Amino acid sequence: MKALAYPLFLCLVFSLQACAQEPTKQKGTETVQDMKKTDAYWKDKLNPEAFRILRQKGTEYPHTGEYNLHFDEGTYSCYACKEPLFASSSKFKSDCGWPSFDSAIEGKVRYEKDTTHGMVRTEIICNSCDGHLGHVFNDGPTGTGLRYCVNSVSIDFKSDDKGKE
Repeated sequence: MKALAYPLFLCLVFSLQACAQEPTKQKGTETVQDMKKTDAYWKDKLNPEAFRILRQKGTEYPHTGEYNLHFDEGTYSCYACKEPLFASSSKFKSDCGWPSFDSAIEGKVRYEKDTTHGMVRTEIICNSCDGHLGHVFNDGPTGTGLRYCVNSVSIDFKSDDKGKE
């Protein structure tokens, strides 16, 4: 039994060393983990309002956002990391004052319980860079029953250029 212990110990040590080493990356490739940057990094990259909302979990004033009443066809991406989050086909007019969607692109948004401001809500966060997007509510008028209430400042829009020459 003792003779078996030493090789198992070496196996464990080498396994831990391999786990501790960062994998090598090819130039030009980024993983989701690469987008987990510090607030100092984002403060340097984002304008003050985007930093306040995306990194400090702020909220823009209702009915003021660029994408509140925006209904062009395309994709809404995270303003910070450019990861696609919402398809325009999931956007609807909610009259709540913020862009509203009934679903997110699968795996792109993370959900966390938010008990700030004396309320219990579900915060939506960019799964790629941890940017605060807004909140999701169970009062949506479509078949999903959901209303993703998103700050315009936290998203960017890329148009579908289908048929445009």
